[in-house]
Amino acid sequence: MKKVTLIVVFALSMAGLNLVNAQDKMSYFGEKISQDGAMPVQDLADKLSGADTIHAKISGTVSSVCQKKGCWIKMDLKNGESMMVRFTDYAFFLPKDCAGKKVILDGMGFVTKTSVEELRHYAEDAGKSKEEISAIVKPEHQMSFEASGVILYNE
Repeated sequence: MKKVTLIVVFALSMAGLNLVNAQDKMSYFGEKISQDGAMPVQDLADKLSGADTIHAKISGTVSSVCQKKGCWIKMDLKNGESMMVRFTDYAFFLPKDCAGKKVILDGMGFVTKTSVEELRHYAEDAGKSKEEISAIVKPEHQMSFEASGVILYNE
């Protein structure tokens, strides 16, 4: 009986460690969301076709992040385009070292026109050179996303 009890205690302890390790691999920002139902970020444009705004849960990899505060990220889309992601009400930021990490975002996707002034501001935040910043001379229409909740994979 003692052996059975020890085996059960050991098994439960290991299960608990695995749960802790799984949770350590993810960080939550904003509203607590689940991974369920997330579509690849590259599919967002197709889902948005014909609509002004859609609610979506997307997954992908952070391509760049604001180096001043972590107040925005960019994610790669199809055909070399990228999508700007901001956070609802400027209520939370992501770590400045999250580029290259996988994320799941829940929020609203839309197409926006970004002014030259705003594009230059983002380029400055991203640490671009003065020459790169001054080369921005026209506004862009681009996919955008406002995330209310984020799961960041720490691996």
